[in-house]
Amino acid sequence: MTDHAITFANIAAEVEVPSDGTLSRVLYKDDSIRLVVFAFDTDQELTEHTASRPALIQVVSGSLSLSLGDEILTAVPGSWVRMPARLPHSVRAHEPSVMLLTLLPGD
Repeated sequence: MTDHAITFANIAAEVEVPSDGTLSRVLYKDDSIRLVVFAFDTDQELTEHTASRPALIQVVSGSLSLSLGDEILTAVPGSWVRMPARLPHSVRAHEPSVMLLTLLPGD
């Protein structure tokens, strides 16, 4: 545990959207959580997968299609999603986009 605040003034500035690709960067991790920023170019995606831990998705910029089990939604800046562990999900960018993923302690 740290004895000082950890801050990010602008999450989008922590990663550059790659040309024709996807980039991820761990911004913070400790024994409980992991904070990962993703940058997607248009039409880039994370194919369907699951996570062993619950997670939060926050869209920072752009527009993403999120497939969450049987549900598909469009997520834009300000969108917030909590996913339970082991939920099949995928992400696809409609335009250059930045997403923040927080992996939480297990359920």
